Amino acid sequence: MEKYMKNLFPFLGIRSPERTAITSGWLKSVGVVPNELLSSFIMELWERHEREYQYVALDYLVKKKKYLLETDIDLVEYLIVTKSWWDTVDLIASHLVGVLFSKHPHLIKTYGEKWIESENIWLQRTMILFQLKYKGQTDEQLLFSIINRTSHINEFFIQKAIGWSLREYSKTNPEVVAQFIESHELSNLAKREGLKYVGKNS
Repeated sequence: MEKYMKNLFPFLGIRSPERTAITSGWLKSVGVVPNELLSSFIMELWERHEREYQYVALDYLVKKKKYLLETDIDLVEYLIVTKSWWDTVDLIASHLVGVLFSKHPHLIKTYGEKWIESENIWLQRTMILFQLKYKGQTDEQLLFSIINRTSHINEFFIQKAIGWSLREYSKTNPEVVAQFIESHELSNLAKREGLKYVGKNS
């Protein structure tokens, strides 16, 4: 597991199905953590050394995401920029940030704008991916604007995210995605990923 994750994090060595089985009962017993205790509860897990503890923290937040408040955006931002890698950031982007930005759209202007302008690739990747599960509710203009503002970044995780976001949206609107890719200068990686399902869905 450590080798798969480029030796960036130590692991206890608990595989995903086993970890899910272990934590599901525990999360049920925890119930809903009062909001005033949420940050300290999540941080207690997040600051532990082994990677599985960060997964448990996210397991809880994803299960209870409907209880997230606008003010939890600061905690979520911390989780994005701390111990950052695709395995945590992608889940945070599509589940937690996606929910918070949907419920509180003004956060896109305040936090989202700051994240795009930052030099942190994980905050930028989050902005590209946060609408991943929106399907027909996707703000097409916003998605394309974010891609236009990040497409020049020569970073695998950014280019892969651009392609992924386009690929997912192509399941809803393949013609528009194909037209966007054809009319904009994108990396080969982003184009290849973005067009993967276009022929099947058009």
